[in-house]
Amino acid sequence: MRLTNVTHLRLPFGRLWGYAVTASAPGRRLPVSFDQRLHVGAGDRRGSWMALSFRLPAPIPRESIAEAWLAVIGRHGTLRTAFTPGADGEPLLHEIEVGPGEWVEHEIAPGQAVNDALRDVLDDACSPYRHPSHRLCVLETAAGFTIVIAADHAHVDMWSMLVLARDLLAALDTRHAGARPIPAPAFVEHTQALLDRDAAPDNVRRRWEDIIDGSGGVMPQFPLSLGTPEPHRERVEVRDVFDVDDAAAFAAQARDDGVSTLARAVVAMTAVTSELADAPLRAVFPVHSRFDDNWHDSVGWFITNSVLESDVDEPKAAAAAVKEAVQLGTWPLADVLAPWGGMPVAPGMFAISWLDLRRLPVRIDSVGLDAQYVSAATDTDGVMLWFILDESGLHLRCRYPDTVEARANVGGWLDLLVARLQADARSSVRGRLHVAGRTFRLERANRDDIEAIAALLFDDDFGPDREGVELERYEAAFGAVARDGSNYLGVVRDSDDRPVATMQLTVIPGLSRGGSTRLQIEGLRVAAGARSQGLGAAMLEWAHEFGRVRGARLSQVTTDDARDRTRAFYTRHGYETAHVGMKRAL
Repeated sequence: MRLTNVTHLRLPFGRLWGYAVTASAPGRRLPVSFDQRLHVGAGDRRGSWMALSFRLPAPIPRESIAEAWLAVIGRHGTLRTAFTPGADGEPLLHEIEVGPGEWVEHEIAPGQAVNDALRDVLDDACSPYRHPSHRLCVLETAAGFTIVIAADHAHVDMWSMLVLARDLLAALDTRHAGARPIPAPAFVEHTQALLDRDAAPDNVRRRWEDIIDGSGGVMPQFPLSLGTPEPHRERVEVRDVFDVDDAAAFAAQARDDGVSTLARAVVAMTAVTSELADAPLRAVFPVHSRFDDNWHDSVGWFITNSVLESDVDEPKAAAAAVKEAVQLGTWPLADVLAPWGGMPVAPGMFAISWLDLRRLPVRIDSVGLDAQYVSAATDTDGVMLWFILDESGLHLRCRYPDTVEARANVGGWLDLLVARLQADARSSVRGRLHVAGRTFRLERANRDDIEAIAALLFDDDFGPDREGVELERYEAAFGAVARDGSNYLGVVRDSDDRPVATMQLTVIPGLSRGGSTRLQIEGLRVAAGARSQGLGAAMLEWAHEFGRVRGARLSQVTTDDARDRTRAFYTRHGYETAHVGMKRAL
C-alpha cells in the first residue's frame, strides 16, 4: 500500500463531504497510555492526525455510508473517547457517547486543490482535544466515491486504519446490512494492562541508559546536520524501493542469510550511516504492542517506542540488533524513562518504522481499492522514516525539515540507501542458477537484451517460420510487455554476462478453479551451447517459485504437438496433458 502525504495525495475533483457526528459531554475517566500522554500533552494543533483513503467499488448512498460508519464507531471504543486538558496541563481521557450527525459539504474554493481542502477539514476535525477527534469524509465524483477515514494519532496507528477500513467495507456490504457490530476489545483495557505490568528489570534499565547516554542524553538523533535545531516546514519524500520482483529477491537473500527482511534492510541502513556519517545506526524504533491475538481486531495506538542500535553491517549482527529493540520495547516506558522525566526528545530525533502488511492478520484489497496511507502536513525538526512492505513491493516515506542542509544530508542518505537496497536485490541469491558446476544469473530483461532474445527465439526448430521479423517489432513488443506488471520477461546470463536463455512468465488471475491464479510459461529457450545441462529445469523451478510468490496455484504451458522433446521435458517436471489447446490466427 502506498504511503503518501496529504499535500501529495492524488484526488479527483468533486464534492467534498464530511460526516459530523454528535458527541456527548465528557463522561467517565479512562486510563491514558504513555504515548497518548506525550502526544496529546503537546497541545491542540493542526496536523496531528493520520488517515487512510480508498475508492469504493460501487457508488453507495451517503446515508448508507453514515450508518456503516456509526456501526464502526459502535464497535471500537477508542472512537468513543475524547481528551480534555487537566488542571495541571496533563491530558485526561474520557468516555463519550457518539450519535448520528449530518453530512456537511465543504467548499472547494476557486483555484484550491482538493487535497488542500481536505487538509483544512481534517486539521480542524482531528486535533487532539476535539470531541471526537476523528472524521469520515467522502469525495463524490462522476467516477465514484473516495472514502477518507482520519483520526488524531492518539487513537489510531497504521494497523488500526486497516481495521477501520475493513470494518467499514464489511458494514457497507449488503450481505451484512443490519448486523449488530460485535464490540472489539477496547484500547483502554490494553492501556490498563500495560500499567499493571511489572517494572522493567535492571538489565533493561541499564541498556536504555547506555543508549540514551550514547546519544548525548536524549533519544537518538539523525547523525548529519539538519540545519538550525527548530521546527521547519516539512519535506516529504515518497519512494518505491522495490517492485514485487525485487522484493522477492531481497527476501530470498535474507532467508539465505538466516535473517528477516527487516534485518537485511538494517544492514543497508547501517552501512549507509557508517559511510556518510562515520557513526552507528541509532534510531527510535516503534514496535507494536498487540502481543496477544485478542487485540488484532482492535483500534488504538498499540505502539510503544524502542531504540534500534546497529554498528556492524552484517546480517546476523543486524538481526541481533532488531531482536534487542523488540525486547526493549516490551516493557512499560513510563517507568523506564522516569529518570529523564519521560522521553528525552530533542531536535533532530531520528525514527524508523517498519510495517510488513503481508504478515498482518487484517487485510483489505489495497490495489483494487486504490488504498493509501495518508499523513498530515506539519512542521518538524526531526527525521521520520516509514517502510511499508506489501504484495506490490517495498515503499518508503520520509519526513524531514525542509532546509538546505537536510535536503542534502537526508536526501543523500536516502539516495544511497535506496541504491544499496536495490543493488542487494539485484545481487540476491534468488537470481543465481547453479547448473553443472556453472553459475548463471536470471533477471528481468532490459531493452539492450532485445536482439539477443530475438536470436534465441529464432534459434529453434520453428523459429525460422515464426521469427526473423524486423527488430523494431520486437522493440515495440518489449515495451508493451515491460509496461504490463502481470508479465515478466526473463533473461539468463552466463558468467561472461552473455544472454544464454529466456522465458516469459505471465500471472493470470481468474474465477475458475475456485478463483485460482495461474502462471503461464511461454517462450522458454536455451542457447544451443547451454542445452542438455539442466539449465531449462533450473529456469522452470525458478518460474514455479515466481508464481507461488504471486499467489499462483497452477502453472501451465503451451507447446506444439510436433515438439516431442519439449513435451517430454515438461512431462518429466510434472506437467500433464490434461487439456486440448487450440489456437487460430487473428
